[in-house]
Order: sequence, then C-alpha cells, then structure tokens
Amino acid sequence: MVTRAVLSLGSNLGDRRATLQGAVDHLLAGPDAPTAVALSPVYETAPVGGPEQGAFLNVVLVVDTPGTARGLLERAQDAERAFERVREVRWGPRTLDVDVIAFGDTVDEDPVLTLPHPRAHLRAFVLRPWLDTDPAAIVPGRGPVAALLATVEEEDTAGEQELTRRDDLRLRTPGEAER
Repeated sequence: MVTRAVLSLGSNLGDRRATLQGAVDHLLAGPDAPTAVALSPVYETAPVGGPEQGAFLNVVLVVDTPGTARGLLERAQDAERAFERVREVRWGPRTLDVDVIAFGDTVDEDPVLTLPHPRAHLRAFVLRPWLDTDPAAIVPGRGPVAALLATVEEEDTAGEQELTRRDDLRLRTPGEAER
C-alpha cells in the first residue's frame, strides 16, 4: 500500500538552498524511500513566532510512500540530524526543519505525530507551496488549501506571512535534470 504524504521543509541558517536540496535528496534516498510526486518552488519567508531571526527558505515535497506515518517522521528527523538540526529554542533558527504535514486522509491527535500538522492550516509558508504542487489539495479535516490560504492572507493585515517566490533558487528531485 502506498500513501500520498506532504512534507514541509525550511531552513534559515547557513547555505539554505544547499541544505534544502540536500534534504530533498536525503528524504528520497535509500531502501523504502518515498517517491517524489511534486516539489514546489522555493519561497523566502519571514519567521513566524519565536525569537528574532533571519528569513527562511521553504518548500513543500509531496511524496508517495510505502511506509507508515511514523516511519516518514523518522526519515524526516534523520534528515534534520544529517544537517545538524539543534533543538535549543522553540521556533528558533535552524539549519533544517522537516515537518510531516499530511499523510493521506489521516486525522490523528497522536502527541508524537499529530496529523494533519496542527498549524499547517494557519501557515502561508506551508499552504502557498502546497497549492503550487496541487491546486486541488485538501488539508484533512480542515478543507481546501486554496480556501485556507485565502483566509490566512485575508487575516494577515500586518503582513507577517508574506512570501517571496525565489525562482532563482530552484531545487530538483533526484534523477531530475538540473534546471
């Protein structure tokens, strides 16, 4: 059985683009690796919450995976470790952040892996790139990504969730020709 899953990747320390590319390569490598379905454009975003810090680069990776949601979480955490992610300050700066946003239609309040991600429907840096990969995407239990993004943009009167699409920083999936 294969399940469609959505991952959000972000980086705001070091060579952010190289880290994101390395993370995509890491996530899609090895035995029982998920298969890439879509990789969003890169967006530059201001940090949401947490201490003052530099801008993030964010992407969404949609995959088909033969594994479990927990297995995908472990793969995501392994990628974070590979890029020396340190968890010192909640929502602080980080070399790499990989979140499992959705796993099929699963809705689960498990404290280890809440699905869908409990704040995905509130974050433009998740919704906009996800919408780019699939205009019909739905956050399980929350509704269409397009409608959720419209609400986030409407409610963001202070401009705290503005995104800048960075077409100069394109990423590729393994095996895909350099663009």
